[in-house]
Amino acid sequence: MKTAAIIGGGVIGGGWAARFLLNGWDVRVFDPDPEAVRKINEVLANARRSLPSLYDKALPAEGALTFHSVMAEAVAEAAWIQESVPERLDLKHKIHAQIEEHAPKSAIIGSSTSGFKPSELNAKGARAVVAHPFNPVYLLPLVELVGDADSCAQASDLLREVGMYPLTVRKEIDAHIADRLLEAVWREGLWLIKDGICTTEELDESIRMGFGLRWAQMGLFETYRIAGGEAGMKHFMAQFGPALEWPWTKLMDVPEFTEELVDLIAGQSDAQSGHLSIRALERLRDDNLVGMMRALKKSGSGAGGVINTHEATLPVPAPVELPITVSRPVPQSWTDYNGHINEAHYTEASAQATDRFMELIGADADYIAAGQSYFTVENHVRFLDELHEGDALTVTTQVLQGTGKKMHLFHRLFGPAGKLAATVETLLLHMDLNARGTSLPSPEVADKLTSYAAAHAGLPLPEGAGRHVGQRG
Repeated sequence: MKTAAIIGGGVIGGGWAARFLLNGWDVRVFDPDPEAVRKINEVLANARRSLPSLYDKALPAEGALTFHSVMAEAVAEAAWIQESVPERLDLKHKIHAQIEEHAPKSAIIGSSTSGFKPSELNAKGARAVVAHPFNPVYLLPLVELVGDADSCAQASDLLREVGMYPLTVRKEIDAHIADRLLEAVWREGLWLIKDGICTTEELDESIRMGFGLRWAQMGLFETYRIAGGEAGMKHFMAQFGPALEWPWTKLMDVPEFTEELVDLIAGQSDAQSGHLSIRALERLRDDNLVGMMRALKKSGSGAGGVINTHEATLPVPAPVELPITVSRPVPQSWTDYNGHINEAHYTEASAQATDRFMELIGADADYIAAGQSYFTVENHVRFLDELHEGDALTVTTQVLQGTGKKMHLFHRLFGPAGKLAATVETLLLHMDLNARGTSLPSPEVADKLTSYAAAHAGLPLPEGAGRHVGQRG
């Protein structure tokens, strides 16, 4: 079990704690704030609700979370130490001196700073690297790494273990990469609001209804490559390059931060979303992020590819009597207006179990790419109990028949405490994808399927199994 020490338990520190904890690390928090325990636990509640929903496998069992009032106790034996104190260089120097005094020499020491360079952080003898995340840290994968090459390489390996995407910045620069882009948009936005061109709500709508959706899966330059049409990026640059000389932006000018401007923006922001608490806004944000990032999993684009890579490293539960083909929490997107799983998602869970069982017998992605697969031709679902958002869902699969072209499976869907929530009986036929007709499976797949069928033949048949599907011969 690895240990992470979190120095500073605010929004970012709490997000780091959740990211490590929910990926099986022990987490020690050092923060003198008397509200630190409450704040961390509130962030954790949101993280437990959202992060597991990104995955179709169960995350590792949570590590242990402890709070410490002594720096030496917090950083002892830590493999990763993350400083997330306020953006004051004098404070960071003070904190890093304490960390350096007590930290293991092998520990990676990261700073969540959004603006300071490693040379500034380490000016008084520290050995930190910039490890700048994005809020919410427990969901968004990007971490900008800046600093010593060997330390950044080691940091990259550890961050990938917890499902993050480390981006090592080639040269140190104020505000790194992403925040420089955000600063440009933020500055231009302040001018647009100050000059009465739009309100905070209208500016946000221009982002989320338009280019924000494009950026989520392609970024800036790949988006503009498409804008160039078949001629590509050179055509785009030739067509739109002259616009760079037009006086469209005020990026080199900063609007004066007067009390009137602050009141204007704060008032508009209150009108826009003041009816929701911060925690409610966080849950709304997290639900939307989970939905978009799960959509990206299908193509493997952007954050979806990071999730797929991490998911492939998550352990598969060992079978007891029957193979466990699904082990995951129930995502919030599966629940309906009644507060429990919608009937379609019981079938989705069984489909995931079927796909996993196909992998177990060798009918995997390579097999399908070679032109063979199994198609579902009939399902029978029995709904026995409710399953709710966040419930642990486990599916076991029993082979009722595995001869010739047929594969007859019986899935049991268990909820918390092993209570049977549903059963899905499914009949599949083997298909030749080129001829688009039924065919016999390969000898290797047939042998594995037959072996499972023989092993399961001695097990009690589920009540009613075999009477609902596959009776037409």
